[in-house]
Amino acid sequence: QVQLVESGGGLVQAGDSLRLACAVSKITFRLYNVGWFRQAPGKDREFVAAVSSSGSTIKYADSLKGRFTISRDNGRDTVYLILNNLKPDDTAVYYCAARPTAVSTSAKEYGYWGQGTQVTVSS
Repeated sequence: QVQLVESGGGLVQAGDSLRLACAVSKITFRLYNVGWFRQAPGKDREFVAAVSSSGSTIKYADSLKGRFTISRDNGRDTVYLILNNLKPDDTAVYYCAARPTAVSTSAKEYGYWGQGTQVTVSS
């Protein structure tokens, strides 16, 4: 059973930073592309960032580019998402997801999902 476990969320103030982690097990991690998505209350799940299996291709949501940074450590089977200069609008549950073949910005193309980690940003 493929497992993705997110961690690192919490309650922070506007302007603070967080580092989220997505630990992946039960798959050959180096062969999988990983994406981060988020879902705020009452809103659809939206793409945040994604990294290819090799780490050579990285994609960001245009609105988040410059504040968020995705990276992966294939030695630790973990993908990280650094969130800088957080804003109240960043409040959401953050999910990581994995898929083979190519990196994608579409949630429906990911077959494996974690349970999510809550990020709450106060003003």
